[in-house]
Amino acid sequence: MSQKVLLNSKEIDIILHRLACQLVENHTDFKETILIGIQPRGVYLAARIEKILKKEYQISDIKNGQLDITFYRDDFRRSNKPLEANKTKIDFVVEDKRVVFIDDVLYTGRSIRSALTAIQSFGRPREIELLTLIDRRFSRHLPIQPDYNGRQVDAINEEKVKVNWKENEGEDIVYLISK
Repeated sequence: MSQKVLLNSKEIDIILHRLACQLVENHTDFKETILIGIQPRGVYLAARIEKILKKEYQISDIKNGQLDITFYRDDFRRSNKPLEANKTKIDFVVEDKRVVFIDDVLYTGRSIRSALTAIQSFGRPREIELLTLIDRRFSRHLPIQPDYNGRQVDAINEEKVKVNWKENEGEDIVYLISK
């Protein structure tokens, strides 16, 4: 197995600032916008984006939630191991708001499809957008595309994209892993 560095810490930081800037361009004061990190790994990216928006753009009133999609996935019963649900934390109204789903890697699109179903339990958003750090554009099973994208990666199906976050693995780095 070999691994290649796709993004180092500095490159990730630059991309995060660019993504935050793009959000500000489209959402200005965030009064009608909600950021939702898709569990488990999108919550790290959402927290980073929120931190940049507060620090660099002085946007203080940002609603940031976490959405667990475990039992909304179409493949959740296909595994022999027991599933462990993550935490959903949405303590605000979603009805008629602009929602931005945030996830680290867009691969097949199934997680986002699950998130679209799961968010309906909290109301009907006016609009939903998608922000991803990595878009594996040739691996899609569903017609889902990001509105905000850090980097496109042309990885074949046997290759894996692994995002490490300082908060979880102790470093910010993105690897392309080949078997």
